[in-house]
Amino acid sequence: MALIVQKYGGTSMGSIDRIKNVAKRIKRWHDHGHQVIVVVSAMSGETNRLIDLANQISSTPDPREYDQMVSTGEQVSISLLSMAIQELGIGARSFTGGQVAIRTDNKHTKARIESIDSENIQAQLNAGNVVVVAGFQGVDAEGNITTLGRGGSDTTGVALAAALDADECQIYTDVDGVYTTDPRVTAKARKLDKITFEEMLEMASLGSKVLQIRAVEFAGKYQVPLRVLSSFDEGQDGSFDEEFAKMLAH
Repeated sequence: MALIVQKYGGTSMGSIDRIKNVAKRIKRWHDHGHQVIVVVSAMSGETNRLIDLANQISSTPDPREYDQMVSTGEQVSISLLSMAIQELGIGARSFTGGQVAIRTDNKHTKARIESIDSENIQAQLNAGNVVVVAGFQGVDAEGNITTLGRGGSDTTGVALAAALDADECQIYTDVDGVYTTDPRVTAKARKLDKITFEEMLEMASLGSKVLQIRAVEFAGKYQVPLRVLSSFDEGQDGSFDEEFAKMLAH
């Protein structure tokens, strides 16, 4: 049995059908005996919608109120995914960043994670449940909701994997791995089988959108094994690797 942290971005959570497909993938890992923590982003386009609403009110919205509002997209996602998992006959419990107790500094809109209290998550895992956590957010020392910056769900996933000493952190996206350049733009892009933390950090610093740069920093600091997988390609490209799942189970 292994502890797996999976992160699904907004595209993966972009519709009810896609959320149901994510739930089915999680079930396959759970059925192999693994403990699974899932970190999700808001549904595709939802954060932009919320930001636009704020900008219609004010060109310089109060940072605290801004974070309070934009963090709600992930709250919808965690509840919908937990419901979908439960419909498949598996126990699931959702948590906001504050309910986990992901503690951050007080730098609204670009907060940094300072500590994670894993007690609530561990209790649910011990009970056999899948744990679904809102990415992109935490709370400061005064209990105010903070957000980690765009792409912050990657950082949430890696930080949780580090805090709970997970066997692997899987980042699900709309491409099936890390490429030498964007395969949606360049036909000659080549998929890399492996990449060092230093190489990935350099790519992120140069503008690669595969992983948020803070997530790469966390992974390197705490030596968290990362795999980038496709949310949409099944089988050999790794969305669910039967042999790998069996290997981790032993």
